[in-house]
Amino acid sequence: MQTIGNILWLVLAGFWLAIGYVIAGLLAFVLIVTIPFGIASFRLAAFVLWPFGRTTTWRRDAGIWSVIGNVVWVVFFGWELALLHLVTGLLLMITIIGIPFGIACWKMIPLSLLPLGRQIVPLSSVSRDPYGLPT
Repeated sequence: MQTIGNILWLVLAGFWLAIGYVIAGLLAFVLIVTIPFGIASFRLAAFVLWPFGRTTTWRRDAGIWSVIGNVVWVVFFGWELALLHLVTGLLLMITIIGIPFGIACWKMIPLSLLPLGRQIVPLSSVSRDPYGLPT
């Protein structure tokens, strides 16, 4: 079922969202100082292409530099990518089949705003408590 969801996602929204992340990554690579933002953007582009079956978790070893980097990210790239997710989610909500994909797109808005200090992991590696929440 994950594969079917990923293929539909790729066709409906994933490809176009990934292009947005790749453009942000290429812009970040223009300056030497912002190369870590470009790397994070390319990592997110791969996640946005094929998201089902994977999730993001906060890295416990991420320090103050990821917080500072996230502030810079929001100013230069994050709000545009979050707006892209918002509009794409609204467009996906037009059809009944697109509603779950629109919700999934909206769930990626916090990730598009604050990507540094997170890692992409398989869904099976995340431990959950009895209520289904990540621990």
